[in-house]
Amino acid sequence: MIKIQDLTKNFGPKTAVNGISFTVERGEVLGFLGPNGAGKSTTMRMVTGFIPPTSGRIQTGEYDMLAQPIQAKRLIGYLPENAPLYSDMTVHGFLSFAAEARGLRGGERQKAVARAIELCFLERVVHQSIDTLSKGYRHRACFAQAIIHDPPILIMDEPTDGLDPNQKFEMRSLIRRMGEKKTIIFSTHILEEVDAACTRAIVIDHGRIVANGTPAELKRQAEGAGTVLIRVAGLTAAALRQTLDPLAAARKTAIVEETPGGVCARVFPQTKDSDGALARALFEIAVKSSWKLEELHTEEGRLDEVFRAITLSDTAKEGRQ
Repeated sequence: MIKIQDLTKNFGPKTAVNGISFTVERGEVLGFLGPNGAGKSTTMRMVTGFIPPTSGRIQTGEYDMLAQPIQAKRLIGYLPENAPLYSDMTVHGFLSFAAEARGLRGGERQKAVARAIELCFLERVVHQSIDTLSKGYRHRACFAQAIIHDPPILIMDEPTDGLDPNQKFEMRSLIRRMGEKKTIIFSTHILEEVDAACTRAIVIDHGRIVANGTPAELKRQAEGAGTVLIRVAGLTAAALRQTLDPLAAARKTAIVEETPGGVCARVFPQTKDSDGALARALFEIAVKSSWKLEELHTEEGRLDEVFRAITLSDTAKEGRQ
């Protein structure tokens, strides 16, 4: 549904987006991640046709965004950063205006407005003036205009910005449901949203893509991925190390805590352990040694570890020069 090829955007001497390429298929929810100033919003604005690229190609469905902008934009629902709205309108009036701007008339427009109000939980404020709404409801109203014409593609810039925890949960649930049938891209710097809503994530830093994969694939890149946490009662740290140091499957053992009651440690695998081999080996040692095992589990990698490592990698540093 979306195909980006060698997309670049220069603002004078500054390169905000530097030759990125990616595709997004129907049924995918793509999280576009990066630190502040990485090029996320600039990319979103180019993909939606809001600003032109310096070079590169943007294909939306079967249409080229530069050669056929009207046809391409009809396929897109766009939630910009900061949720711009007409503050003197009521919610219903604004959504009716948005529906008419999208070419909907009569009963079709009324159905579209009612559907957007229901999906975005706006029933309580439908007749209120927008300037009286809380930030969360203003954001919902802007999201409602993005989906008013039931587009096959949704592009959102920081869609949960300013929402309270309950509203964030509702928004992420809505994105997941819509993502089953639509193509969705949303930019964020909130890593928990990748786990909550995305089927795939791209990490961009200083205008370049530095990672592209599913949340699980990205987590496996974390240093702690595959590490086994073991807690044994009635054992000292020295005794635990003496037993585990010769273990071929383990790279190192780091003591987390030692108390009079026992010891807790993290055991790092020699290679990324995706099949639980290290945990099984530790369990066999515990049984053979008659340890009082209180805890044993393989730790999943953390996205924040991966994010920091990737955005501070050599590739990212080159982008700062």
